[in-house]
This record gives sequence, C-alpha cells and structure tokens, in this order.
Amino acid sequence: MSELIKHECGIALIRLRKPLSYYQEKYGTWQYGLNKLYLLMEKQHNRGQDGAGVVSVKLDLKPGQEYIHRYRSIEQNPIKDVFDKVGKSVKKAVKQGKDINDLKWVYQNLPYAGELYLGHLRYGTFGNNSIDFVHPVMRQNNWKSRTLVLAGNFNLTNTDELFQRLIDLGQHPKNYTDTVTALEKVGHFLDEENQFRFRQYKNEGYSNREISPLIEKNLDVQSIVENASKDWDGGYAMAGLIGHGDAFVARDPWGIRPAHYYIDDEIVVVASERPVIQTVMNVKDTDVHQVKPGEALIIKKDGTVSSQIVRVPHKRKSCSFERIYFSRGSDKDIYQERKALGHLLAPTILKAIDFDIRNTVFSYIPNTSETAFYGMMQGVRDHLMVWKKEQIRAKNGNISEEDLENIISLEPRVEKIAIKDVKLRTFIADDASRDDLVAHVYDVTYGVVKENTDTLVIIDDSIVRGTTLKKSILKILDRLNPKRIIVISSAPQIRYPDCYGIDMAVLGKFIAFNAAIELLKDHDKEHVIDEVYNKCKAQQNLPKEEIVNYVKEIYRQFTPEQISAKIAELLRPEGCNAQVDIVYQSIENLHKACPNDTGDWYFTGDYPTPGGNKVVNTSFINYVEGFEGRAY
Repeated sequence: MSELIKHECGIALIRLRKPLSYYQEKYGTWQYGLNKLYLLMEKQHNRGQDGAGVVSVKLDLKPGQEYIHRYRSIEQNPIKDVFDKVGKSVKKAVKQGKDINDLKWVYQNLPYAGELYLGHLRYGTFGNNSIDFVHPVMRQNNWKSRTLVLAGNFNLTNTDELFQRLIDLGQHPKNYTDTVTALEKVGHFLDEENQFRFRQYKNEGYSNREISPLIEKNLDVQSIVENASKDWDGGYAMAGLIGHGDAFVARDPWGIRPAHYYIDDEIVVVASERPVIQTVMNVKDTDVHQVKPGEALIIKKDGTVSSQIVRVPHKRKSCSFERIYFSRGSDKDIYQERKALGHLLAPTILKAIDFDIRNTVFSYIPNTSETAFYGMMQGVRDHLMVWKKEQIRAKNGNISEEDLENIISLEPRVEKIAIKDVKLRTFIADDASRDDLVAHVYDVTYGVVKENTDTLVIIDDSIVRGTTLKKSILKILDRLNPKRIIVISSAPQIRYPDCYGIDMAVLGKFIAFNAAIELLKDHDKEHVIDEVYNKCKAQQNLPKEEIVNYVKEIYRQFTPEQISAKIAELLRPEGCNAQVDIVYQSIENLHKACPNDTGDWYFTGDYPTPGGNKVVNTSFINYVEGFEGRAY
C-alpha cells in the first residue's frame, strides 16, 4: 500500500503442556516456549510497530513467590526491547555464576521461566502512544484466580454504553477506552464467578485454604467470557490469562477479527495469522485451525483444551481488508485471493488502454500490491493468448514467418517502475519543506518508458486518502513523461469509516467521499448534504440498533465510474503533464476473489453490527460540523 494505514494488532499465546524439563531434554533448552513466542511476534511485526508486550505465568509456585511477570515497550523496536529485557535476567544469572540448566532454581528465580505466555503487538489507532495503552493489560489480585491479563486485536463501537454500565455496577474506571472497559467487564464477571464458587464450597464445609484450589480447578471460563462479551459491539480477537493458569481466546460472532491455533501434546499456540503458526511450528496449513466466530478456545490449568460457544454466531463477515492488505501474503489462500483480485481487473485495464499492449508499461507500487500485480499480468497474458490464436486462425494457414513471429512475440511490457527509496522523517516543521520530502519517498526507474507515447499502468492494493499518490507517486511518475498514467486499485473505493480495528475512522479523509461531495457541488446537489445531515442528526440519540446508514445517499447520486473520474481529477498534481485515470476494483469482483471473507462495510456501508451505523452517522455529523475527533 502506498499509504500508511495503522490497522490491526497482533496476538500470540503459548501454553506449554509438559514440564520445562521435557523441553530441556528434547530441544536442549527450557526457553523453548519463549523462543516460539519471540518468533510468533517477530513474524507478525507487520501487525504492530507502536508497542509490544509480554506476560509470563508460572503455574506451580508456592505463596510468596512472584508467579506473573510483564514487560511492555514503546521503544523504536519494541519487540527487540521486550525480549532484551526478558533475556536480561538470564544473562545476569550467568554473570553471577548460577547454573541456568538447574531447572528447579531457574523456575523459582528467573522471571520468564513459565508455562503460559501471552504476547501482543500494538498498532495505535487513537489515543497517545503511551505505555499505558500497550497490551497486555492487567487486573491484579491476591487471589490468583481473580488476577486477569488481557490482550486483544479489537475495537468496540459502544464504549460509551459499556463505560456507563461499569459505572452502574459501582465501578470507577480509570480510563475511558475500550481496553479498560473490556478488562473491567471481564474482571467483574471473573470476580462474580469466584464469589459464586467460594459460597458454594464454603456451604459444603471447605476451609478457605481448601477452597482456592477448588475454585481454580472448576472456574467456568466459558460463563465468564459469555457474560462479559454479551454487550460488546465490534470486532475482536481477545486473549486472556487468569493468574492460576487458565487461558482463553475469544472471537467476535461475526468473525471480523482473525485468530488461529495449533495444538499437539506438547504445546498450544494461538496467533492472529495462520502462516505465522505454520512457519514457527513447521506444520501444514491443515494442522492450523481458526477460532470459530462466537467461540472461545479455552485452555485449563491442567492443559485440557476445548472450544466453546460464548456468543451466538452471526453471518460470517470476516474483514476482506485482511485478504487485500493486512495479513501476510504467505498464507496460501490469501496469496491466491490477491492474485485473483489482480486477474479480475485485467479486462477493465485492457479496455482502459484500448488493448494497446505495445505502448503500455505495466508495474506496481511496492510492496503489498506485488501479488495482485502477478494476477493482473496473468489476466493480460490470458487475453493475449486468445488474441494470438484468433490472429493465427484468421490467416487460414496462409501466414508468413515474419507475421507469425510478430504475433507470437507480442508480450506485455513489465517493468519495476516505482521504488520505495527511504522512510523519510518529517523532521522539518514548515509545510513546504515537508511536502518536498514526502514527494521523494518514491523513486522511479528511468529509460524504460517511451516519452509521450507509452501509457503507464501501475497497481496499488488500495487507495484510501490518495495523499501519497498526489504528493509523491504521480509527481515522480510524471517525470518519465508517459502519455498517460492509469493507477489501479485492487480494492474497491473506500467510502465509509471502519470501526473494528483499522485506522480509517474520519470520513472527510477518504478521497472517495471528497470526490462524491465535489460531484454534488458540481451538479448543484449540495442540498443532499444538508438532507443527509438532518437525517443523521434526527437519529443521533436513538439506540444504535435503530440507526440507519443515510450516508449511502451521498454516493447514490453517482456511478462508481463518475466518482473514480473525479478522484483522478482531485489527485492529479498541479503541473502534471500526463493524463491521469484511476480504476477501482468492483464489489462483485471483490467477492469473487474473496468468497469466504465477505466483510465489506468500508466499501458498501453494510456494517455487520449496529454500532457500525452509529459510527458512520456520527462521522458524517462530525464532518459537516468540522469536528475531526473520533466517531466512537
């Protein structure tokens, strides 16, 4: 993607099902679990570079010994910083002459020598990039079965409702964030479950000391997660550890946010992405499973694992942006889907260039659009194969060697045109200097485009704001003096805010929305803006379940092609000599390419949860009233 989109966080959970001595003997190190956690997090660093955190839990320490350890970082390389800190105690022990192969001493003295680990990678969407916002977050208690650790990839649209309910329960939350509300909500029902079990065993005549292990053994994690999440509106993959050793990973009932797991007799592994587990554990894709929508993978202290329903599953609406951009393209399905997105665009592209392949150069904007580019070129070659057969058949056997060679030799001209040169820092304060720096984020390959003759076709995986296109890419491509530049988006027009984990929340920043507004002005239809605003205001105080997405009426006035043409007009830099066109993927082709992940609310406005309509409603009101704050 040419633009930086901060998006979904990453989770990694490890549960060792054998004693540390087992891993020491089989793999030569008691740090087997830690090493796997590090790899899971490093392989998912694409999912979070604003912060990282790790928690370790020891299952069998005596009272008075610290059994839970956490370290979080917002340093420039947070994963490295976290694991440097984790390894510091081992290095210190070696320096002091301790035997770090003495597992009894290690388990009792080294902080991260445990059986249960939870790691998190943070991409901040809103809020300060403060250590307080970095997961895992903790709710500590002297009773291990009341101590809670939480980390997730989530955004909840109804934080205001959840916050008020915590207040109604008599709580005093320390922050107004969905993280705090989720932690306290789960914590409340964890407390209630503990209290229920305590009364039960007290009535049966057990002493307090006897009750604690009974609670730990029989804690109903399914009930806790079910009660805590019943009011959550949003997308989430939520991982939790309970101090005595139970753990869970819960997924929203629409399957918006991803979560995958692998289990064998040695280990339980959970991560946001499937190929990460495949690589780290060296297993086949069929060995890795998804946490099903509305279910929680529950790991008990004794190592037993079950998958239990905690929310009624809804129609699956997994995020299609995962497939287009967010997830690692090494997943076998995602790789094929991205190729399909490019392949399905080929007929539209060929029509746009009037089938003039000889005078067209095909390329892509690195790096995530590369796979779609391969698919696009396969589609172009498929067309050429049909064309070549037709040309040869038309000669009816009467064809010269020269004609035959000319037909067979015609191939699309593929070049690496755009090069992402450096990550430039905007250390200069004035706008003119900053814009000049941004314009040089990309460089180009000179000498492969025929000046004033060639059309340059370049594919990106999506176009959200268009800022980088206008300020950098189109300017630098125009230096090659092509006759025409066609920018292809493998995703449809992004028209609506996302509120389930991605940093696309301000309506006025979307180039498709701005194009629709400008078209309304061009066609003397500005009254539509006022009408939609009044409709949104009229339902502002309704329950989220009753709110309708009236923002669709802004786009309903025009065809996608009209909006694309306006986008091209808005993004064409001043002084650009080449004709500029923008071509977007269609919604129909998106669903052909990604048939199992149909979440498309940022393209269509069809939100899977009621909170989505509330967010788009608020976002439009904010736009009209000139307020750029968060819409949820």
